[in-house]
Amino acid sequence: MNITQDLDIWTLILHASLVVKVVLGLLLAVSFMSWMFIFQKVFTIRRAHRQTEEFEKEFWSGKDMNALYQGAVNNRHTIGSLERIFESGFREFAKLRGQRAETSDVVDSARRAMRATFQREMDFLERHLAFLASTGSVSPYVGLFGTVWGIMHAFRNLANVQQATLAQVAPGIAEALVATAIGLFAAIPAVVAYNRYAHEVDRLANRFQSFMEEFSNILHRQAVK
Repeated sequence: MNITQDLDIWTLILHASLVVKVVLGLLLAVSFMSWMFIFQKVFTIRRAHRQTEEFEKEFWSGKDMNALYQGAVNNRHTIGSLERIFESGFREFAKLRGQRAETSDVVDSARRAMRATFQREMDFLERHLAFLASTGSVSPYVGLFGTVWGIMHAFRNLANVQQATLAQVAPGIAEALVATAIGLFAAIPAVVAYNRYAHEVDRLANRFQSFMEEFSNILHRQAVK
């Protein structure tokens, strides 16, 4: 086998030491999972933005809030995050208002109900972002560990050779560097996706919080009537 064949990527992987193979397998598995979560988050965040836009347009169009609430209750499994926040706040408001509670207590209770729903919805939107962040930060070091181990293995094999040549050194070094390459392949998309999705989730969180404040003011005006 000549040196060109020895440096073929699949040949390098097949001839790598057991530790390097384990590292490569781990990195490939992590890369596959990160790509799966990346595509999932694409659809999740797009849907969240679309549902938020649709509900805000409907809410601020002047539609009766009781009708909005009934629509949310009847379609609880398909509504978006913002509509769930509205539904929880209005439900609490209607319950306490019927009990003739103090205005401040009614609004505060509705705000707490919306805050609890907001936290649950944010947990859902942020799901798997921590995995992408960990993949982006840890994968290069895992790949580097595989590279260091592979180079140590290559030099141990050269210890029994009286005169080392490029043909003897290159394949061992190259197979070790494959681990670093795979580590970067796993890390770079994860970092880019994490930064992008974290920004989008923050935008949604700001919209939700703004809506909760504005809706709380509306509920306060409703309560004092």
